[in-house]
Amino acid sequence: MTKYWLGVVSKEHVLRGVELGIAQANHGKRAAVERMRPGDILIYYSPREGMRSGAAVRAFTAIGTIDDRPAWQADPVELPDGGCFQPWRRSVSYRAEAEQVAIDELRDELDLTSSPNWGMVLRRGLIELTAHDHAVIAKAMTGE
Repeated sequence: MTKYWLGVVSKEHVLRGVELGIAQANHGKRAAVERMRPGDILIYYSPREGMRSGAAVRAFTAIGTIDDRPAWQADPVELPDGGCFQPWRRSVSYRAEAEQVAIDELRDELDLTSSPNWGMVLRRGLIELTAHDHAVIAKAMTGE
């Protein structure tokens, strides 16, 4: 059964993921991408341009289907503080025709935004969407 996921990621990181055909979630943690299965749908929501900076975006910024390839750990990247970052990833086929859609345009239609503190849910980084919310967002982004 297909599941629908919402990843909360800066727009800069979403664009990089689309370029590479990959998904990461929750700062590259393995458990997040392991929850996704081939055929599942991933939608990204970007609160800001950058991870901790930049202009507010508050929009759905990409949509794709998880490919039939297991999660893998990327090559290590040295960080400026001397640490190492080696995120877990999934392969994704992104829909090139998808357009960015502001969450405010869909708020009245989504189950996700129906509770008063819906923004707190987004802090989890990766959440499962209802089929209804997927359909509303996908239609707005792709016209289908």
